[in-house]
Amino acid sequence: MHTVVERELELKLVLSPEHSIPVPARLTYRTEDPYAVHIAFHISSDFPVHWTFARDLLVEGVFRPCGHGDVRIWPTKVDRRNVIFVGLTSPDGDALLEVPSAAVATWVERTLRLVPPGTETDRLGIDEGLAELLAPLPADDLWLSDPWGPDESLDGDA
Repeated sequence: MHTVVERELELKLVLSPEHSIPVPARLTYRTEDPYAVHIAFHISSDFPVHWTFARDLLVEGVFRPCGHGDVRIWPTKVDRRNVIFVGLTSPDGDALLEVPSAAVATWVERTLRLVPPGTETDRLGIDEGLAELLAPLPADDLWLSDPWGPDESLDGDA
């Protein structure tokens, strides 16, 4: 059975140290994709903007700075509130998002209870998929049998 854990949040897109705008977003975790978290930003466009990155990155980012390249996450305080900053970089531009720390930590904890760290591969069904892929089919018997029988010329009667 596959389970989905979702959380609607209002993030802040930081435009400058003095100015930010609210951005509705949805965090999603799917047990059939156990290594990833998905976030959809509902900005003023016809379609949301989607990002996917490693769950481990978000788990670590709740406690300490982590990530490099396209996704960077770090906890901090803003006006005495615990928040998490998420820095995103793409060919289309950069974004700095302020996320409520308690809401993300609670959501991450739910995903960790559902699929504890180290058990993600159990959810992928790799063993079952390989067994199905490698299972012999009735037609395989034709390929494994010798249609000409034993070569009797090897007995020296040639």
